[in-house]
Amino acid sequence: MRKPKFRRQEWHRYKKLGEKWRKARGKTSKTRRYEGRKPAMPTIGYCSPNATKGLHPSGYRDVLVCNTKDLENLDPEKEAGRISSTVGLRKREMILEKARELKIKILNE
Repeated sequence: MRKPKFRRQEWHRYKKLGEKWRKARGKTSKTRRYEGRKPAMPTIGYCSPNATKGLHPSGYRDVLVCNTKDLENLDPEKEAGRISSTVGLRKREMILEKARELKIKILNE
């Protein structure tokens, strides 16, 4: 079952509202009262399975990598590395080279 795209109440009517979700709090709000033909509201029933929670869309568990030692602790079958934004270009190239040797996927190459 696919989740609906949750959008803000009356997002189509006023451009300034945008599409980002905000809970409907109005006293007579049809969306808040779950009336028919109104947009869906996020509820606990739409949650994702426990097996996929916290995973990157690629299916790997996301692990932050700051140096080459951090790569050695990763399991290439289940985990993928994400290089920290504070890492410079020289060290970044070293990390990428080491990841290719160990056959580890890097999410932000």
